Formats: sequence, structure tokens, C-alpha cells
Amino acid sequence: MARQKYFTPYEVSAHNTCDDLWVSYLGKVCDLTPLMTKHKGDILLVPIIECAGKDISHWFYTESKDIRTHVDRLTGCVQYYTPRGRFLHVPPPCPRTDWATDFGVPWWRDNQYVVGRLSAKTRWIRIINTLTSQEQLMEVCCEETLEEILQRYSQYNSHASSYTWKQEGVCLDMSKTLSENGIPDVDEELDQCCLDRDNYTQSVSLYFNDDLTDPDPPQ
Repeated sequence: MARQKYFTPYEVSAHNTCDDLWVSYLGKVCDLTPLMTKHKGDILLVPIIECAGKDISHWFYTESKDIRTHVDRLTGCVQYYTPRGRFLHVPPPCPRTDWATDFGVPWWRDNQYVVGRLSAKTRWIRIINTLTSQEQLMEVCCEETLEEILQRYSQYNSHASSYTWKQEGVCLDMSKTLSENGIPDVDEELDQCCLDRDNYTQSVSLYFNDDLTDPDPPQ
């Protein structure tokens, strides 16, 4: 199974402990668990832990991707703006001899922690298995192709690749997104009209191909 490229905010929020800590910022999703382990016990981890599973884009400038700054009212000096408190790899406001500068790349610029992208917009889709009549309402990323949505759906049906995916009788292109297949995102309209998503969400129908795929083929 290919590595997941996009994540929903809900998926990020599920990783909200010191032993499993994700955050998102500026469109990236980062797994900071190794950082937590490496610096376990460091007081400068507290602001990050408090935001576990959340989006922290407001900590950074969009263009430079560096931490926001402000002018200190007392000193008149430009300092990093950290309202939750100074965090790991942020220099102290005043010169100190006990602050190590040999950590290399600060964690927010280190791509080793990046696990994927945060979806710019999620949407809901109903997947109907015409063989079993089972239905599954799923939140997916608007950037994902149907092949990637199939991977998400595989947790409910391990033989999902043995089905042809159709919408209103038309075969769908698995290499394209829902929108590119002509399936519009109506979530906003449903919310504006106060309509029940269970009754009006766009649906995709799965038709069995009679060529059952073995999810774990023998080696």
C-alpha cells in the first residue's frame, strides 16, 4: 500500500500525546514524536505538547516560514513572538551562555519530521457496495485521487480493488479526484440549507468484478 500523502485535520488530531505527537503548519503534517523522545523532559517542549494534534500555522510567517516576531515594548528589540512561551530551538530573548546553538536545523525546518500534507479542504462521500448493500460515509481529502480514496476504504473492505467504481452508471477514472470525475463537493450547500448529510451526500457505487483480490498474496 502506498504511503498516504494527505491527511484530514481529524486524522492529525488523533495524534495528541507525548508518545504520539503530530502537528500541522503551513500545509505540512509533521510527526514530532522522535523530537519528543530525543528531548524528553525539556521544559521547552511544553508549548509544543500543549498544541499536540493541532494546527500551529499562526506561529509562522507564510512567506519566510520562520517564526513570527514582534517588537518588545520594554526593550524596543525585535523578538520571536511565542505567546505560549519559548519553545525548542527558539533562542532566548537575551544573550545567554547556557544556550546550545549546535542543534543544526530547527525542527520546523527539518523535513525528516514531515509525513504528508494537510488537506486544504475535506469532503464527505458515501461509498455503496452493491454486492453487500453496505454503505460507508467517509471524510476524504479533496486532493486525493479515487485510487487514494480506495486505500482509505480498504480498512472497511480489504478487497476494494476487486470492484469497479461508478457514479450514476458511469465508470470513474481512478487516477483522478472526485471533482475531476465530475462529482462536485456539495458539503457547503448542505450546511447552508441545513440538510442532513446522511440523505444528500454524493455517493459512489462499487460493482464486484468477480476477480477477488488477495490482500496478502503468498510470498
